[in-house]
Amino acid sequence: MGHRDKVNKLGRTKAHREAMLSNMAMSLFEYRVIKTTDAKAKALRPVVDRIITTAKKNTLASKRQVARTVCQKKIFKKLFNEILPELADRNSGYTRVVKLGVRRGDGAPLSVVELLTPPPKVETDKKGKKIKKDKKAAANK
Repeated sequence: MGHRDKVNKLGRTKAHREAMLSNMAMSLFEYRVIKTTDAKAKALRPVVDRIITTAKKNTLASKRQVARTVCQKKIFKKLFNEILPELADRNSGYTRVVKLGVRRGDGAPLSVVELLTPPPKVETDKKGKKIKKDKKAAANK
């Protein structure tokens, strides 16, 4: 019977599990796509959705609640300045989990977790090559 099995424990203590999911959420906000096992991906989805839903309130209290999980200032600012405006029209379902297959070494099922935001725009030059940050600053002068 699966009564009262709300949390997938992932073979870790509570503190370790919370720290791991917090780090995975920060990586997801930073890179917008991460690759992990199926079980961790399924455990990560409600954590990320809860963070984004809380952050969308945009009050001081909600920012403090989000700051408990998103500890790095750079990622915290990116969440509020870049990611939230892109998700403003959505009510829920901010992430997608896509199954990839199995890992070669141990056969663990792998998945990709991605934020459902438009991909960041990459600036290109006339030939279609990406412009590096140094060249971008020089071109603006």
